[in-house]
Amino acid sequence: MKKHGRIVRYTDEELRAMQERGEDLSDWAAAAAMTQEEIEAAIAGDPDEADLVFDWSKATPELPQPKAVLNMRVDADVLDFFRRQGKGYQTKINAVLRSYVEEMRRRG
Repeated sequence: MKKHGRIVRYTDEELRAMQERGEDLSDWAAAAAMTQEEIEAAIAGDPDEADLVFDWSKATPELPQPKAVLNMRVDADVLDFFRRQGKGYQTKINAVLRSYVEEMRRRG
């Protein structure tokens, strides 16, 4: 088990061992016996899920695309802004660019 702040991470083997020792609080037999209606009612009654409606029928897996190496010039203040965001700033720059590209494609 690795602990980083409030986040606790377990390996697959650690989780299986905990489950075998009865250290998990989930009642998997009861969960497996639930009907679709009971599952949907439980979700609807969960305050963390309030007003969240997703149409999963149109969901598609998005595999990560290989990244291209790029050397480009940007304004120093723009780069400083993203760097101040901390670790992953290049990923954030990529997300901003991707958002722009998708909007331009949407507009046709």
